Amino acid sequence: MPDYFHGYAVVGLVAVLGVLFVAAAFGAGRLLRPVVPTPEKLLTYECGVDPVGEGWAHTQIRYYVYAFLYVVFAVDSIFLFPWATVFAEPGFGGVTLVEMFVFLGFLAVGILYAWKKGVLAWT
Repeated sequence: MPDYFHGYAVVGLVAVLGVLFVAAAFGAGRLLRPVVPTPEKLLTYECGVDPVGEGWAHTQIRYYVYAFLYVVFAVDSIFLFPWATVFAEPGFGGVTLVEMFVFLGFLAVGILYAWKKGVLAWT
């Protein structure tokens, strides 16, 4: 039984050492850095431009929808690449082809729903 837990002990030891290393690095940084707060240092830095107005701004929700659609298509493309490699393997052709058409069907239903709701119209 001790040999069984030896592998877990090594992983646990490496994890503890990693946490201690990160904690020591943060502690050393906190002890060694100079702390001299000035009004200029406490200002929000925005690409070299002095901040003007309030920090709260309104953003239209449609940009989040476009970002979400991009993420959906990116995940779909990531799923398509492994499928293309497995499709060429002997014995997997028919099964993977059906699975991919089911997947693309769900994707098409989602795109049609977004199109019907007017999400894809840039206005």
